[in-house]
Amino acid sequence: MSKKSKTSSKLPSKRQLRVGEQIRHALASMFIKQDVCADELRDVSITVSEVSVSPDLSNAKVFVMTLGGQDIEIILPILNRKAPLFAHHVSQKVHLRRVPKLKFLIDGSFDHVDKITSLFNNLPPSGNINKPSRYEKRVEIISQSDGLLHSRKLLE
Repeated sequence: MSKKSKTSSKLPSKRQLRVGEQIRHALASMFIKQDVCADELRDVSITVSEVSVSPDLSNAKVFVMTLGGQDIEIILPILNRKAPLFAHHVSQKVHLRRVPKLKFLIDGSFDHVDKITSLFNNLPPSGNINKPSRYEKRVEIISQSDGLLHSRKLLE
């Protein structure tokens, strides 16, 4: 008997990825078309960024974010309360034996991107950006002697 490696068991299979994408597309189209029977979700722009499906396809984590992150603390409990209704709509669009149980979670990747962007924007400017190295000076002299401008960078 061969053992599976620990890394291969943690990575999602192709089927998990495919089913997750199909569920994501079905939910996203529902939210875009306002096919939802929940009055609380009318006029709310919801982005479904990822759907992570368990290996046995019985559970699915749906990562969502509202436009600008506004009222996500209010919207998320409504989404989880209406999850069986969404699963029913998904079952009509995605052909599976059993539709996974949906659990809606806040997508933290947008906050992560904002944090990284602010870190890059707050970096102090480097002092030697326009200062050529010794090797680059040597290339400039060679290009002046033969009268041609070389734009190729050479490695040291």
